[in-house]
Amino acid sequence: MASTSDFRNGFTMNWNNDIWTIIEFQHVKPGKGGAFVRTKLRNVRKGKIVDNTFRAGEKVEQVRVERRPHQFLYQDDLGLHFMNTKTYEQTSLPTDAVAGREFIKEGATIDIIMHAETDQALTTEIPMAVELVVTECEPGLKGDTATGATKPAIVESGATVNVPLFINEGDVIKVNTEKGDYVTRVSAV
Repeated sequence: MASTSDFRNGFTMNWNNDIWTIIEFQHVKPGKGGAFVRTKLRNVRKGKIVDNTFRAGEKVEQVRVERRPHQFLYQDDLGLHFMNTKTYEQTSLPTDAVAGREFIKEGATIDIIMHAETDQALTTEIPMAVELVVTECEPGLKGDTATGATKPAIVESGATVNVPLFINEGDVIKVNTEKGDYVTRVSAV
């Protein structure tokens, strides 16, 4: 058992019959009354974020999780299939269990967060930004860089991203996976 004095960003615990990770915490010692710890928690399985206050010294059950790199192999009716890059073991996850699925291309590496004791996959983490090739979009026109106008483009993973007018098919672009936004053009055709 751990107590509130063990809290730190990234601390994972069993709370309210689920697994939660601390995103932020603040130890507060008011002039009157007992000390407490304000926390912002993320549900590991569902991604839900909640605020909670713990009394100073309150006991919680710490959960050990491991971040393991996996390579995305393919997708079929059973879900997404990954291979551990160290042990070469294959893991399958349902499609809805992988946040940001639309930005993962075959061969890409993501982290799967595993419960250390049960070896159960809890959630996945994809990189904050990925580089993808534009496979379909309207042709760009020279000089279309001054306005902030955008057009839809389909990238190699199948996702649709709004890009500036000067982007063409075959260009490599960087995409923010959290928001699904265009960041920059990496290389042009």
